[in-house]
Amino acid sequence: MRLYREGVTSFDYIDYQGAEQLLKQAISADDRFYEAYLTIGDLMFKQRRYSEAAGYYHTAVRLDSSFYMPLFFSLATSEMMTGNYARALVHYKVYLAQGRISEKNKAVAEKNVKNCEFAIEAIKNPVPFSPVNIGDGVNTADNEYWPSITVDGQTLMLTRQSRSGERGSIGQEDFYISHLSGNNWQKAVNAGSPLNTPQNEGAQTLSSDGHYMYFTACERQGGLGSCDIYFSAFNGKGWSLPVNLGPPVNSAYWETQPSVTSDGKTLYFSSNRPGGFGGKDLWKTVQTNDGKWSVPVNLGSVINTPGDEMSPFIHFDGKTLYFASDGRPGMGGFDLYISRLQNDSVWSEPRNLGYPINTFNDEMGLIIESNGQKAYFSSQRDDSTGKNIYSFNLYESIRPEPVSYVKGNVTDRITGQALKAEYELINLSTGKTIISDETAENGDFVACLPSGVNYGLNISTNGYLFYSDNFMLKGEHPVARPYIIRISLSPMRVGEKMLLSNIFFEVDSWELEKESMAELNKLADLLRKNKSLVVEIGGYTDATGSDEHNLTLSEKRALSVVTYLTSIGIDPARLRHRGYGNKSPVGNNVTAEGRKLNRRTEVQIIELKK
Repeated sequence: MRLYREGVTSFDYIDYQGAEQLLKQAISADDRFYEAYLTIGDLMFKQRRYSEAAGYYHTAVRLDSSFYMPLFFSLATSEMMTGNYARALVHYKVYLAQGRISEKNKAVAEKNVKNCEFAIEAIKNPVPFSPVNIGDGVNTADNEYWPSITVDGQTLMLTRQSRSGERGSIGQEDFYISHLSGNNWQKAVNAGSPLNTPQNEGAQTLSSDGHYMYFTACERQGGLGSCDIYFSAFNGKGWSLPVNLGPPVNSAYWETQPSVTSDGKTLYFSSNRPGGFGGKDLWKTVQTNDGKWSVPVNLGSVINTPGDEMSPFIHFDGKTLYFASDGRPGMGGFDLYISRLQNDSVWSEPRNLGYPINTFNDEMGLIIESNGQKAYFSSQRDDSTGKNIYSFNLYESIRPEPVSYVKGNVTDRITGQALKAEYELINLSTGKTIISDETAENGDFVACLPSGVNYGLNISTNGYLFYSDNFMLKGEHPVARPYIIRISLSPMRVGEKMLLSNIFFEVDSWELEKESMAELNKLADLLRKNKSLVVEIGGYTDATGSDEHNLTLSEKRALSVVTYLTSIGIDPARLRHRGYGNKSPVGNNVTAEGRKLNRRTEVQIIELKK
């Protein structure tokens, strides 16, 4: 009894190691000491040593199954948290069969009965799952988690947390970055200050091109709540000083775990702010035209539950959401779910990703590559190594829509020197700009191309003609392999030309299609900014039809462009037009692709007025 009382006192004073020694000594003195087994079970449970807790609780039940009936709640919970669902189910039902139990524990027990029943069936029907450690370039003896990846799959950012002390107690959290070389991730490098500080940073989301990020920092000076969301941009050499997003995104409550869409316009996050359905809910905020963020909107009762929803990841397709929840039937703790956005406003009923992706442990922090096939997540599979990042191939029914991307480099056509330029990705059907950004200092850029849209691309910088291209992914067009392009901009001097890739005409007609408007307005802006330019609009056709017909058609098409430009205020004295028919083909006239290249509109500088 003396050992037992001293053990209880140590437990009360959070001396868990001392309490364990004393209680074990009490059991050694009397191996039928019921209260000692019960208390050491509670001690193990408190430390999340659930397997040991279940063993001690079970011994107490064997000694006297009816002395303290609430014990069955703790026993069942310990069994569930070690994956022994069948026994946990029995013991939860024994607990619920009692009278006069606490309403709080009753609700938990009823919820966990559903979890156990779900888990038993899930284990009978496992899903394909073969996780692979992504290598010692990223993973160490410390904890690595919260991976985020760029759309080209070449850059991985992660949170690393040092482990120190007994049982790997937690230490400093910082951001690290690794780049893919061949099939291997290279040694992860500390992202450095001012991004990393002596405080903790984590739960980040990278933009699709890796040029900026949002992340979580807690209890930082100047913060609005316990945890806030911050922004930082990469300038080619390092990360900028993080900026708190401020209200209305951040509040006096807990905002964390952001995930940004590929166009950078919508930010999903988890928060316990008022107006939700449970503890922590998923919310979203949209960036307005002036660059500010809208008042966050709760994702609704289809996604959120009376429990906690955390760790959102919106795929590059902008439609498929993965998240963690402990508020719906699962394997216990946090499970991973998928939901798809339907009709731009309604989320599908979340689907559990299944066993063994989900287990009795907490699963969260899942991300998916742009092609929709490979996923990354963090898991602790060995106490000696801490949490590591693993990859696995998603089984087909839980894959998002595959997404392509364009990756380019911009140079001066004459000198070959890298150019920093602005790039725009435009929805040709609506004329709306989807992405507007700058290349890196070395001229590199990456832009995401979700399926179902016809895109126009414009690259421009002062003193040069612009570049245009298009990617036709509307309808049932399959997602192609990534578009890797090298772009040479022509300086503004007499004789230089540029191709207007996004000028479209009806078949055998000179009537401009509406998809041409964005490009025509871009050309008009170029002429307004450079008033010395006098240009010729040249029309070209393929070899289909007679030479006379093609010459007339090409001239009328060139005239249509000039007519539009003058209608929006461009001085007609600065515009010439000419039809070239099938002269100077740039492709063959045998294949459809070759004929398409030959049907084009070009702009040539013919004079620079002083």
